[in-house]
Amino acid sequence: MAPPPPPPPPPPMCFPFTNRSRTRESSPLIIRTDSEKSYASSQRSDNRSNYSERSDNNSHRLSQKSDNHSNRSSQKSDNRSKRSHNSTGSQNKLVRSGSYSTTRTLASDAEKLSFDSDSEVYDVPTLANESRTKFSQHSPRNDSKSALTRVDSKKSTKWGYGWGLGKAKEREREMLERSPSVDSERPPLYKSPTRTSSRSSGSKRPPFYSNDSASTLVGSAYERKINDVESIKEKVDTTDRLDEIRKLMAKEKLDYYVVPSEDPHQSEYVAASDKRRSWISGFTGSAGQAIISKTAAYLVTDSRYWLQAREELDLNWHLILGGAVDGPKDWIDWLVDRAKDAKIGIDARMISHEKATSLNIQLNQQNSKLIYPPQNFIDMIWKEKPLRSKEPVFIQSLEFTGREASTKIAEVRAWIQAQPPAVPSYSKATPTPAQMHIGTLVTSLSSIAWLLNLRGSDIPFNPLFYAYLFISLDRAVLFLDPVKLTDEVEDHLRTLNIERKDYNDIWAFLRRREWGEGKVLISPETSYAISLMLTHFRYTVAPSFIDNIKAIKNEVELEGLRRAYLRDGAAYVRWLAWLEHKIQQGYDITEYEAAWRLTEYRRQNKHYWGLAYENISASGPNAALPHYSPTKSGARMIDRETPYLNDSGGQYRDGTCDTTRTVHFGRPSGDQSEAYTRVLQGHIAIDSAVFPEGTTGSQLDVLARRALWKDGLNYMHGTGHGFGSFLNVHEGPHGFSSNVSLVPGHVITNEPGFYLEGRWGMRIESALAIRRVKTKGEFNGDVWLGFERLTCVPIQTRMVKETMLTKEEKQWLKDHNKKCLERLEPHLKDDKRALKWLKRESDRGIGIAAPGPGGITIDWD
Repeated sequence: MAPPPPPPPPPPMCFPFTNRSRTRESSPLIIRTDSEKSYASSQRSDNRSNYSERSDNNSHRLSQKSDNHSNRSSQKSDNRSKRSHNSTGSQNKLVRSGSYSTTRTLASDAEKLSFDSDSEVYDVPTLANESRTKFSQHSPRNDSKSALTRVDSKKSTKWGYGWGLGKAKEREREMLERSPSVDSERPPLYKSPTRTSSRSSGSKRPPFYSNDSASTLVGSAYERKINDVESIKEKVDTTDRLDEIRKLMAKEKLDYYVVPSEDPHQSEYVAASDKRRSWISGFTGSAGQAIISKTAAYLVTDSRYWLQAREELDLNWHLILGGAVDGPKDWIDWLVDRAKDAKIGIDARMISHEKATSLNIQLNQQNSKLIYPPQNFIDMIWKEKPLRSKEPVFIQSLEFTGREASTKIAEVRAWIQAQPPAVPSYSKATPTPAQMHIGTLVTSLSSIAWLLNLRGSDIPFNPLFYAYLFISLDRAVLFLDPVKLTDEVEDHLRTLNIERKDYNDIWAFLRRREWGEGKVLISPETSYAISLMLTHFRYTVAPSFIDNIKAIKNEVELEGLRRAYLRDGAAYVRWLAWLEHKIQQGYDITEYEAAWRLTEYRRQNKHYWGLAYENISASGPNAALPHYSPTKSGARMIDRETPYLNDSGGQYRDGTCDTTRTVHFGRPSGDQSEAYTRVLQGHIAIDSAVFPEGTTGSQLDVLARRALWKDGLNYMHGTGHGFGSFLNVHEGPHGFSSNVSLVPGHVITNEPGFYLEGRWGMRIESALAIRRVKTKGEFNGDVWLGFERLTCVPIQTRMVKETMLTKEEKQWLKDHNKKCLERLEPHLKDDKRALKWLKRESDRGIGIAAPGPGGITIDWD
């Protein structure tokens, strides 16, 4: 671990000078001055960037709230977005699809939205005259009737962002007329704890306050936000649940019962109905295993989720730090060390063949063994378990896939036929029919979706559907819930000569050996329950052929990814311009609010289908947690003293996006600038690498870490991973931690970072495509590869220390930001603020000016 950084420099004095005094807060991370509180909020132009509703032939329903909110309609009038409350309904309803969830992958066209991003309307409830504070001297308008009003801070919440010196009297009256029940409908305003201020004249200026910005998100956007219950997490009392589990354990005479995070398909993200580990433990992270003994309960998870687990687990649970120094490597390592002469229960569907066989071997050495109860214990006691999704499957057209499903299936059959028979190496006899490979069973949801050119909405963030697929040389069977089929999809399957059976019929199919004689090829990630059902005489384990060919994108998929990243980059730039503008005006914005705003910008993009993963939006010490995601109630305010990190991406019909940028809204400290520069140098080293065919990602990984290692710095996650074409954001088998050779058509992320525990963190991530490059020497011919950058978002130069960069690195940074301007400018013509921000970033020099005499600093931005 790096030594603690030196104390932060004194806050800068910025022009224009004022006579206001400054009071330092107790927190070392949040230091604000009145000079940072701009009066610009009251001088904003009324020019707005209105986003008109996208035309949509589909008819959706706008869900009604159970409280006193009435149906809302969205109309454009006088260049403003207005909400209309009408108890009898409206003919011009905003319509949306069936879920308010920000995490859900939509099953229809992107939701209609009216979104005002430039000049927000703030609902400010009027207080009694004696509780008002007037700015007769300092208000932009010398009108005491337009004074700033606020709600008692005792009724505060912690979500949203602030409001400034108020609006014109007409605007206040208009908003109150449109929202007569504003006091009862909206949460009270939140007083920021990070600022104090007093004026030399003796009269106190009230600080900025925060609200939920409900009035700036209208229509379906407003509905999504107030109904975002997924971000509200409460600690669960698991006492009764654990008691019920232990009763079932006693019947089976088990010493331990393991509840994995995975579903029967070993998915990284699982549906609500498969969140068994979350339900029994209360821990909602995406990775971790719950292990219940007769007297205690344990949760094993890696360093990404240690803080979150501590906050969410109740007193019944002990947190085991997987991967910690002198600690267990993972849950298997921890369990094997403890389990002696023990019986360990687990649902065989929820553990892969590879993990189960490894665990069994290790347990046998401890005279212990795995037991597979016929029913999942969690399912037996989870009385309010959510139902499986019934959303329909839909076709991913040739416009996006570039290849017909029939050609993909033919390629799989050719691979099956090429597999040698499973005969012992010492045998010289002719292979029997039972030793020949006659088919493969595909259990990976992303592989099934890619192979059949189908997509679904069963898994959060991933456009997948629950199914199994059996392919033999002359037969194909899809196991799928019939309710998910449409006429179009049935015709599609009929054209491919694919039989359909119910999802649960897979077990009868395997038990009866309906394919006849011969062996079935399965991947190491296939659930162990399938291995047990087949027995080792009936299957052969082989690396997934479909994963390998799916990872190599064709030209249509690559072009789709280029377009998707361009649209996603434009949304990211619009959002960055908005965020910086609001913070410079003095508004307090939470991590949650910032993430929400970026999602709303993405929703307006063509082919948008949802988020690719949960937004990572982090400031201060939260940014030191690589996978931190804010909640509505617990989000931190974005401050000016530490870097702000945003890692997020959208799912589009033509590609899956994953982008990370770290920005600073104040004056970075020396240690922040040095660490950020080292991260940037690693990012540039990967991006500009040239390497011969046969090179693996793990061989290039050191390039990303070399600059950090010079200063004794490092990061404990991978440097990058593959991603899908409107599929999973994490896709193998290649990556910078993999020994699989990189080939043209692979796409991969480049994301070095650094995290100072408890203080701040930073990461820069861009998506790359492997391509052939021409070199000067051409040694061994045309065998040289390099990277094409897909991500088109500028990299902020404020935190970069110019003296640490080489000439080539400086030129790379300038060229990247210039290229972003050239490519994004046509997409931002209707957003003057975003275009101005983008031009400034592309022209801006590296770093910021050093303090002058007396510590005076000037930042011309």
